[in-house]
Amino acid sequence: MPSSKTTTLCILTLFRGRKSSRFNCCRRFHESPRILSPATDFRSFIDILREDGDLVDIHHEVDPHLEVGAIARRVSERNSKVPLFHNVRGARQGLWKMTSNLQSLRQSPEHRCGRIALGLGLPANAQWKEINDKVRRANYTKPPTSKILETGACKENKLFGDDIDLTELPAPLLHQNDGGKYVQTYGMHILQSPDGSWTNWSISRAMVNDKRKLVGLCIPPQHNWQIREMWKKEGKDVPWALALGVPPAAIIAAALPIPDRVSELDYVNALTGVPMNLVKCETNNLLVPATSEIIFEGTLSTTETAPEGPFGEYLAHSFKQESRQCPVYNVNAITYRNGAILPVSVPGKLTDESHVTAGMIAPGILDICLENKLPIVDAFSPLETYATWVVLKVDSERLKAEQTTSRDLCEKIGNAVFRDKRSFLTSRLVLVGGDIDIYDFKEVMWAFACRCRPGKDEYIFDDVPGLPLVPFMSNTPRPCRGGKTVSDCLLDAEYTQAGRNWEKADFEHEYPKDTQRKVLAQWENMGLD
Repeated sequence: MPSSKTTTLCILTLFRGRKSSRFNCCRRFHESPRILSPATDFRSFIDILREDGDLVDIHHEVDPHLEVGAIARRVSERNSKVPLFHNVRGARQGLWKMTSNLQSLRQSPEHRCGRIALGLGLPANAQWKEINDKVRRANYTKPPTSKILETGACKENKLFGDDIDLTELPAPLLHQNDGGKYVQTYGMHILQSPDGSWTNWSISRAMVNDKRKLVGLCIPPQHNWQIREMWKKEGKDVPWALALGVPPAAIIAAALPIPDRVSELDYVNALTGVPMNLVKCETNNLLVPATSEIIFEGTLSTTETAPEGPFGEYLAHSFKQESRQCPVYNVNAITYRNGAILPVSVPGKLTDESHVTAGMIAPGILDICLENKLPIVDAFSPLETYATWVVLKVDSERLKAEQTTSRDLCEKIGNAVFRDKRSFLTSRLVLVGGDIDIYDFKEVMWAFACRCRPGKDEYIFDDVPGLPLVPFMSNTPRPCRGGKTVSDCLLDAEYTQAGRNWEKADFEHEYPKDTQRKVLAQWENMGLD
């Protein structure tokens, strides 16, 4: 695990040849005297992106009313550099600078996943398989134990009670059809079960409702909804915190479908190999990452609701009629760092951090298959599908040996996966054989187009939890049920002892190796490159 060479390499790369201001900050707030990894500290992550030429400091004034959103959206669609807005109109009392696109893609093919890789403690040239493998390994790794500090960087400034006025802060309007100003698009809500046994970190949007209230999405079976239901049965509001500008590994974990009753803190510590330092909130007993940029504290109401939405979500549709009644968050305190930075996410068409983090559901779905002893050896969610598909590679030898049928296999897989909370964001499972590179979307679409008979090789699951955010679910009578499919892209021969009876008609498979070598050796001289 990365306390070792990988994390050490990232740390040395970040701080080579210069004095670390982060080191001084750590000593001032009684943390262990070590330099923080970009995976475990938001400011260090910002620094390494800047040094890597992947961040632009923007000092001219920008308007939080649509201008910040427009810049971030175009960055997403062009895979441009991370923008850091130093001069946001309406900022006051240090609240706040803004940034976006912190886990979206880079233009360089070699470093395409660089931001998410660095956020997990991997080198910037790590590819999707390495990322998925690391995400899976964390499930089976004993985490180091976090320390609870007396204070931390997130406590440098404090506001309480009537000193708070969210309507006077530069909360951004991110899309012109949004129903309000969304201050929470890329922070993590922190909630705890009434008995204290389960602390959940999760991302769900929230907009300004009035001076001291937010209203946010809370839908079943998401974990924030589950915990709210627990407190509702006790007739109490939920102690709540919202941490904005948290360590990259923490926000990635908050977006992942961690199993029920598993605390994201343990998962993050296992993921990075480094214990995250925490501090207690000012107004409740919740613990938050000590180096967070901004902390909101208060309660999530179990009785009060208000209209929320519409909002331009990651599936790139915004429905004007989407507004719904959602729970209210009451803000009783705000603490924040000097020069606080508010991270925002502006979802829409490919590719932004919403797609990238949602696409990391595949390792969890592979785990479901392995736990149920299904013949699956790998899983990947192509970004081109807006993370609604997961492609499953079938173990061809096991498939032949088990002598099953397409229907039996697909029903076993669909029932196991779609009834598990970890598959909540997934609408379609695509089964492919061993000759398909599941990390190459062109290969996946070739298999889907040529090997899956429409209707006949597709198995519908309507009595399973559904995702109401998917546009095709918006007008259904039960938007939280169904809308799930298993598509079988295995040909009949792959189910028999004979196995695959074809070869790919491409350069690699249709020509002798000596012919391939001869062509490749002459390629540039022929002027074809």
